[in-house]
Amino acid sequence: MPPIADPNVLVGTSTPDDAAVYRLGPDRALVSTVDYFTPIVDDPYAFGLIAAANALSDVYAMGGRPLFALNLVGFPKGKLPMEVLAEMLRGGCDKTAEAGICIVGGHSIDDPEPKYGLVVVGEVHPDRVVTKAGARPGDRLFLTKPLGIGIISTGIKRSAVGPETIARAIELMATLNRGAAGAMTSVGVHAGTDVTGFGLLGHLYEVTSASGVGARVHLERVPVLPEAWALATEGIVPGGTRRNHDYLEGRVDWEEGIAERDQLVLCDAQTSGGLLMAVPPEKAARMAEALRAAAAPAVAEVGEVIEGDRIVVTPR
Repeated sequence: MPPIADPNVLVGTSTPDDAAVYRLGPDRALVSTVDYFTPIVDDPYAFGLIAAANALSDVYAMGGRPLFALNLVGFPKGKLPMEVLAEMLRGGCDKTAEAGICIVGGHSIDDPEPKYGLVVVGEVHPDRVVTKAGARPGDRLFLTKPLGIGIISTGIKRSAVGPETIARAIELMATLNRGAAGAMTSVGVHAGTDVTGFGLLGHLYEVTSASGVGARVHLERVPVLPEAWALATEGIVPGGTRRNHDYLEGRVDWEEGIAERDQLVLCDAQTSGGLLMAVPPEKAARMAEALRAAAAPAVAEVGEVIEGDRIVVTPR
């Protein structure tokens, strides 16, 4: 991509941030993102819920407020009943309604494999954009959803998990990051992102690289869906998780006692994961209180920002 010269582009392609930000004036900027993927659950309505929550998350991660959305649809016309498409779209509409916005249009193509997601347009004050840069040594790292979704999704494909686990995974993926984002913007953070395809450590590496710092993560503080441990032990791990792990070789220092299973869980590719925030230490207690008040799925202080350029993972 060529360099962007427009001075109103506050966040563009030069950084690995979650959404683009374009300044409209001194007090207002647009924040926009696009995200779509193939089904990860069998229920088309649940797939619509998850895909919409996942797309909305990028706006929340930037400290923005969604305004409206557009559908992006790929569907195998003539190979699946149109009722399947209707349920996908109904899930997306219900989730965006929960977020307080409307889907005002979109585009569809005939595609051999179903795909669904959203373009989301929101707004943010130009001086209050949350990016991956800005984390400082001493900041506390907070995570707002448990890990393990990617591993469990692979377990679903292999019929290796039960209905209760599937229901819990769907519930987590379909949970909006709106409440956690509200806590983030009200308390204030130095940096933030959401945890999706690159896993906790992959997205943390983006934060540390953009900020010129290192980080320490304490394994026992990281919330993980219990079923993910057993699946990872059996080798039921998605390819994306393994690629994340390979990419981080030489970038993460694993202390003694961190087994390969543990490493894969920390690298697990998430769908619609939680927010990861670098919180000033003097605000850590307020952040925990605000996240609990917002009913975030997890309120976990998983580590801290340190000097240097390495991510260190410790057992405790």
